[in-house]
Amino acid sequence: MKKLIRDPQTVVKDSLAGFAAAHPGLVRVQTDPDYVVRADAPVRGKVGLVSGGGSGHEPLHAGFVGYGMLDAAVPGAVFTSPTPDPILEATKAVDGGAGVLHIVKNYTGDVLNFETAAELAAAEDVQVESVVVDDDVAVKDSLYTAGRRGVAGTVLVEKIAGAAAERGDDLAAVAAVARKVNDRARSMGVALTAPVVPHAGVPSFDISDHEVEIGIGIHGEPGRERIEWEPVDGLVQRLMTPILEDLPFTSSDDVLLFVNGMGATPLVELYIVYDAAASILRERNIQVSRSLVGNFVTSLDMQGCSITLLQLDDELKALWDAPVETAALRWGR
Repeated sequence: MKKLIRDPQTVVKDSLAGFAAAHPGLVRVQTDPDYVVRADAPVRGKVGLVSGGGSGHEPLHAGFVGYGMLDAAVPGAVFTSPTPDPILEATKAVDGGAGVLHIVKNYTGDVLNFETAAELAAAEDVQVESVVVDDDVAVKDSLYTAGRRGVAGTVLVEKIAGAAAERGDDLAAVAAVARKVNDRARSMGVALTAPVVPHAGVPSFDISDHEVEIGIGIHGEPGRERIEWEPVDGLVQRLMTPILEDLPFTSSDDVLLFVNGMGATPLVELYIVYDAAASILRERNIQVSRSLVGNFVTSLDMQGCSITLLQLDDELKALWDAPVETAALRWGR
């Protein structure tokens, strides 16, 4: 294993130290317990947004802390949920008097630990609502989940709910917007290689050079099927067909098309995937009016990608377009 790390046991803390040094105007990084908050937190009178989960998916979640998106992010160990204590401390740190929304990917550890933190926060008079993201159409249940997994659609929930909070919506309204995004978003991914978790030092699953895993999870969980390698247009069709059928999307729809890299796939390939997906949408007379391409919800050094479609309306488009200023996503300011 060759990785640019000091010690497999200190990867998260070392990365957080670098993140703090790189973005002092955007965030503050707290330690023991570890969490990241926007530099001006708490913002009085604004709903605070907190998300988090295992590390290894960067820039999710810390990269989305800042104006117009998250108020705090709580990182666990690599591919491991954070415990309730740092979630509670992050929740209190961003409470500006209007309550706090927890945005939680549907993994068992994340759901249980965020639930416990919300109960502890309520005991300290902090009002908390939770939204669980479950946009992955690949599998209903997996090693980590009861129900569908939360994957790249989480970024869209965080951005759009963050804009709703920034414009002054109350807690119930911000939670409703977040649920609306989750209800309208569908995702599916493909893996070409397995990630290498630093403390393990070996790939998290075995896959040959001539195989791909369709419907992979962001921790390397199995997908729907393992198949022989085929050209990119065929792979994109295998991802797009279940996405389009699940909502279902129709010819009257206006969508955001999000092509996400898993960490080791270069942009030159992601744009080829985007072109193939956009061609499929054109054939169905589905209008793509917003787009996002890049590595936003990764799986360490996995080669592969995911595709997310979000069914838009005027409100969601306006909230997506609203200004945002974070380490990983910024426009309009």
